Amino acid sequence: MNQNEFVQIITPFKDKLFRLAKRMLVSTEEAEDATQEVLVRLWNKNSSLEQYNSVEALAMTMTKNYCLDQLKSKRATNLQIVHNNYQDKQASVETQIEHQNTLQWAEKLINDLPEQQRLILQLREIEEYEFSEIAQVLEMNETAVRVALSRARKTLREQIEKTHNYGTQVS
Repeated sequence: MNQNEFVQIITPFKDKLFRLAKRMLVSTEEAEDATQEVLVRLWNKNSSLEQYNSVEALAMTMTKNYCLDQLKSKRATNLQIVHNNYQDKQASVETQIEHQNTLQWAEKLINDLPEQQRLILQLREIEEYEFSEIAQVLEMNETAVRVALSRARKTLREQIEKTHNYGTQVS
């Protein structure tokens, strides 16, 4: 496989690799390093990539594993999972502050989820992966992925309802 063929294969999903790495590592620089490292590793395997059913699933698994290794290493002890993809450039300052507070609150709720549920939520709701793909990437049973996603959604829903209904329910 030559360089052009390799680039054609990885181009459709390289941004997904970065977003997953960013979700797990927080730091843009760390996520860029992780993405680059995974792409180098894929290039080193370029002669055997054709034997895989899904190079994207392989790359996502490699990214997840690399990021987990980084999180376990000493230099990454201060990292946490955060997601900052929303900016509304035309809103008023008050609206921007309100959106920022809501986003921070939602991030906190998501960060309070167990790691596996956070990853599944990221892959399903943000990356829009199918359950079978998530199961393959996380090396889980598809039913376990569905259960974990359901539990994550339920926890988030309960926290949102608890916050929005504060002081409004009649005893």
